[in-house]
Amino acid sequence: VQLQACGGGLVQAGGSLRLSCAASGPTFSNYAIGWFRQAPGKVREFVAAITRSGGYTYYADSVKGRFTISRDSAKNTAYLQMNSLKPEDTAVYYCAGTSRSSDVYYLSSRESYADWGQGTQVTVSS
Repeated sequence: VQLQACGGGLVQAGGSLRLSCAASGPTFSNYAIGWFRQAPGKVREFVAAITRSGGYTYYADSVKGRFTISRDSAKNTAYLQMNSLKPEDTAVYYCAGTSRSSDVYYLSSRESYADWGQGTQVTVSS
């Protein structure tokens, strides 16, 4: 599956953004979707994931309660709603897809994903 992330931008601390991950092809529902982020000088880290059915969602502790992942199969799009943003949320955000929908240990690992979008920059000012 080909993925394209968008929706990033510059926002003040406490603000909100919604990222979108648009997928091409008719098999979007066969893919679990994960969001990862990478800040300058840091490794790419897990943010959130949603299973193929959308029945299960997983979050990194750092974003739990502030971010919400969802998907709309009719639109072939996954979303990451980010509220109460903090300066430490500043990073390039990537969406990724895997045809294997599994538990949080699998979906939170970047090595589990074969397909990646190009990334979108999120900058949170203090």
